[in-house]
Amino acid sequence: MKSIAVLTSGGDSPGMNAAIRAAVRGGLHRGLSVYGVHRGYDGLIDDRIRPMAADDVSNIIQRGGTILHAARSPRFREEEGRKKAAENLLSRDIEGLIAIGGDGTFRGAAELSREHNVQVVGVPATIDNDIWGTDFTIGYDTAVNTALEAIDKVRDTAAAHDRLFLVEVMGRDAGFIAMEVGIGCGAEDVLVPETTTDLEALSQMLRKRREAGRTSSLVVVAEGDEEGNAYQIAGKLEDRFGIQSHVTVLGHVQRGGSPTASDRVLASKLGWAAVNALIDGAAPCMVGEEDHEIVRHPLADSWTRKKEIDPILTKLARVLT
Repeated sequence: MKSIAVLTSGGDSPGMNAAIRAAVRGGLHRGLSVYGVHRGYDGLIDDRIRPMAADDVSNIIQRGGTILHAARSPRFREEEGRKKAAENLLSRDIEGLIAIGGDGTFRGAAELSREHNVQVVGVPATIDNDIWGTDFTIGYDTAVNTALEAIDKVRDTAAAHDRLFLVEVMGRDAGFIAMEVGIGCGAEDVLVPETTTDLEALSQMLRKRREAGRTSSLVVVAEGDEEGNAYQIAGKLEDRFGIQSHVTVLGHVQRGGSPTASDRVLASKLGWAAVNALIDGAAPCMVGEEDHEIVRHPLADSWTRKKEIDPILTKLARVLT
């Protein structure tokens, strides 16, 4: 293998730049020509592929977002789009592709590999931490710390005004962020898609707290909870049980910001591991880290196998309220 390319796709996550940096410098270290693809799979289709040197990734490890930019590409979901992308890679004799993103990114990479024999390696980067085959995904640690800092501030307001706050964090299909920040901030309850939400039990708990003289409460809600988002849950609490609450939605603030040390190191490890996987002929695969060891898994495992929340955390969320 002489030439590889790297792209970022889907939602951005802190640490993507560190992974790009490791892939570029790691590839150059192994004697490869390295190309950057701008704007994800759309960039592959539109031939926005440029050679990259070591200096191109200087002073980016501390930056959030992605210097290559990211985009979701409806065109790449079509066979014609993937054919054009493969032709653009072939025109430059690019044999390997490092795709940094989540399960949607990996599904696209797998199709490109199957249809056009492009050697692809996935690097898991999503704040949701919902990719099977790695203990943590790039961006998760930063998102948790960002959310925790914001929730601590909301807690101050809740206490000052004797209020109940529902704080919504990201997690459309997974409650990893909600569970970790809920325990970290001492929330009275954590509502996540993986567990059954009992609004009657929640209302009884909140009433008992009030009767015991604890005048403020905070509940962390994953946006994909079975009872709905934080606004919908607030409406149900008021309509069914007469409990009023205030809602704070953290939203995209969780995606931004300078990555933590943990995310920078993880991204550096996985970017380098992706280069080695391509050179070793292990593609198509995903690289990850489990029990402090770099691992390789079939790409399809990342979306066909479900990653579970640590049951100890689920129990803690109930015991410590």
